[in-house]
Amino acid sequence: MQQPIPWKRKLKNLLFIDLKTVAAEPAFEQVNPRLQRQWEQKAAYFRSEDNRTTSDWYDHRASHYAEFGKIVCIGIGGLYWDDSDQPNLKIKTLADDDERSILQEFLQIVNRYPPNELVLCAHNGKEFDFPYVCRRLMINGFPLPSALQLAGKKPWDIPHQDTMERWRFGESRHYVPLDLLAAALNVPGKPLDMTGDDTTFVYHQDHDMNRIRQYTRDSISMLVQVYLRMIGAPLVDDNHIVHTDWAL
Repeated sequence: MQQPIPWKRKLKNLLFIDLKTVAAEPAFEQVNPRLQRQWEQKAAYFRSEDNRTTSDWYDHRASHYAEFGKIVCIGIGGLYWDDSDQPNLKIKTLADDDERSILQEFLQIVNRYPPNELVLCAHNGKEFDFPYVCRRLMINGFPLPSALQLAGKKPWDIPHQDTMERWRFGESRHYVPLDLLAAALNVPGKPLDMTGDDTTFVYHQDHDMNRIRQYTRDSISMLVQVYLRMIGAPLVDDNHIVHTDWAL
């Protein structure tokens, strides 16, 4: 009997995700006064790095924190194999000014999977994407899906994958951007057009959601190819990557 290919087992019920987050308000002066006070305390820790004002730090850093930011786009990628056994990638972007709308659609997707079988993969997901989306779900009054009920679990009991964690090899302080990791692993493709720090300005100042969507699509595509390289699986050809609305 032919044995299953090991890397195919790793890809069963696996979804790749990428969050794009921004400061919740266009300017610090528009933040709820109660949260303004909290941000002023947090910004005090940043001031030793630069001479920026509290308002400037809000523009540059608020998107990093679920208490002060919001999600404007979630990219989701899923792999499947066609009749010729070629890997194909479908990418969907959930983007909206209304974060609740994004989160509702995200929940509809993840809740289609059997409980305890869905595995998510993100770059730096265990320190950013997974906890951030959990916190924003809770802030918006949504119940956490079973796949994201992570509180109290030991690290080895959490099945989700993280390309950053894989690259660290136990070195907890090592940080590498996805773009750099793709270059180091010789993953084909163009560099990303933006960084996460640009998203707030593209959203609030340029009002360019289409650019954020494209950045998300490119990030998901790069994430998938990096993960496939890491597990020794064949990469997806460009002509087998589809950006579309799709059912999972």
